[in-house]
Amino acid sequence: MGLYLYAMLPEGKLATLTIEGMDKQPVQLYSIAPFTIAYSETERERFLASRAHLLTHERVIEAVMQAVDVHEAVPLPLQFGMVVEDWQQVRTDLITGHEKDLLGLIANLTGRREVGIKIFWDPTLELNMALEENLELKAKRDSLAEKILSMDDAIAIGQELEAALEQRQADIMDAFKDKLQPLSHEYVENELMTDNMLYNAAFLIDWDKEPEFADLVETLDQQFGDRLRIRYNDFTAPFNFVKLD
Repeated sequence: MGLYLYAMLPEGKLATLTIEGMDKQPVQLYSIAPFTIAYSETERERFLASRAHLLTHERVIEAVMQAVDVHEAVPLPLQFGMVVEDWQQVRTDLITGHEKDLLGLIANLTGRREVGIKIFWDPTLELNMALEENLELKAKRDSLAEKILSMDDAIAIGQELEAALEQRQADIMDAFKDKLQPLSHEYVENELMTDNMLYNAAFLIDWDKEPEFADLVETLDQQFGDRLRIRYNDFTAPFNFVKLD
């Protein structure tokens, strides 16, 4: 029987937790000084990174977050799929040599929360808007529309249109960063996952400042109107701000 690990926090900050984890096994707590670890028993050696498994992993971590006083401790989320044979392996592989760094990461998260924002746009719409604001470029593009272009001409106009769209993208991103970054302690830009995703970022903010942060997101949403679709996540495990060398 192995152990599937979800999260760790300072010892003594959480006594009980009632939730099912992987394979509907009850999540338990184990003290291994100076930490408490949320885990469940498993007969598997590995877990496929399916949507259902990923959601279960995150749901357990979020349950731990909700069960503790965030001003005293925030659980350190552990990587998906971490299965160990026994607690000695946890001590050897996870804690020994890393105890100070792990406690430092937990201290950095305490009283704070990760919030995420994803922004989607319509590149064609934005390009047309850019052309309406740059009539010289619009006239140039229109004059070439019915011509057979040389390779050099096609590349040149393509580069100009791409630059106009990239500038528009940068302006939108700057508008969001200028408003939101001052409220954050740390900030991470993540990979764009779809062609119409403009921006994907996570912010580490003070727990009690989330309503203020959400108001700024709402203000930006109203500012850009139908040009953008914004997905804002105000409660998530702080994976983006857990880095252990």
